[in-house]
Amino acid sequence: MKIPGLLELNKSLRLLALLGVASLTACSGADIEYEYPRSGAGGKPTYEKEEKIFGEDGFTLLGSDVDDQQASVGSGIAVNSYLWRASLDTISFMPLASADPFGGVIITDWYSPPDTPSERFKINIFILDRALRSDGIRAKVFKQKLAASGQWQDLGIEEKLHRDLEDAILTRARQLRIGSTKN
Repeated sequence: MKIPGLLELNKSLRLLALLGVASLTACSGADIEYEYPRSGAGGKPTYEKEEKIFGEDGFTLLGSDVDDQQASVGSGIAVNSYLWRASLDTISFMPLASADPFGGVIITDWYSPPDTPSERFKINIFILDRALRSDGIRAKVFKQKLAASGQWQDLGIEEKLHRDLEDAILTRARQLRIGSTKN
């Protein structure tokens, strides 16, 4: 028994398979160049030739901002290097619990000032942008007081304290940026 259209389906499948094999064999004849690392200055690997598939600038899906690229050039971190260093400088008196330069998050451990040991503070800093802008940083301050029972109790913090800390970090970041352009 013959099914109508089966002969045409077999021909289509054969043609598709033939085209697939032809395209694979066409790729096998291409010259592939491999580059292996060589040791350079300080034992660091260097490459003789580096070619990119999509040309010198690579491939950009949604576009890029030249300022964004310049903000992180040579810094090795994914956030604005001035904001990062200024944040660490500003809170350098506090112990760090966590610092993530790729996510732009700095979290301190609890710190009690020597003159008020019954109070302690904790700071979370979030660097939100690669550009040195006022909306590129957020700081959150937490305060606790030691109760008579020996337990730490959370206290409210005025919004002004958060903004003052952000302003201090931005001021230090601007100082670092100005200092780097003079050299």
